[in-house]
Amino acid sequence: MILPGFYLQVSIEAQQLNVMGQGGVVKSYPISTAKNGPGQQMGSECTPTGWHQIRAKIGAGLPPRSVFVGRRPTGEIYTDELARQYPDRDWILSRILWLTGLEPGKNRYGQVDSGWRYIYIHGCPDELINGKPGSHGCIRMRNSDIIELFEWVRPGCRVYIQ
Repeated sequence: MILPGFYLQVSIEAQQLNVMGQGGVVKSYPISTAKNGPGQQMGSECTPTGWHQIRAKIGAGLPPRSVFVGRRPTGEIYTDELARQYPDRDWILSRILWLTGLEPGKNRYGQVDSGWRYIYIHGCPDELINGKPGSHGCIRMRNSDIIELFEWVRPGCRVYIQ
């Protein structure tokens, strides 16, 4: 579990999530942020910037590659065959860390609220983590990575996106 003084740092430029401790980077993960780049506006499909916190953790105990729609598990397990069956799905897999903004007017309230935009850190098909932005605003991670991170953090953990 992440201790006081630790937080998550998301680098849009580097496509990397760092677990930050008092001495610097404790662990790094490759990620994929929004194909449309950084931005705050509702409907932009951009990754919001600034200070956030984890609002909720969803998916504890579910099998790796469990599929979610509307933050609820569908009972499906992601496979290549399922991907071919639903080629247009935005795959949210394994675990969800739902974020909420902490900066009123920037990423909280009104048309810029990250929580109301349903911005998550979540698992995705592992091949989508390729060093390139590709999401619809969320922060995508490999399934094994999001499962590991999910176990370390708790609601309220700070997340800085830059």
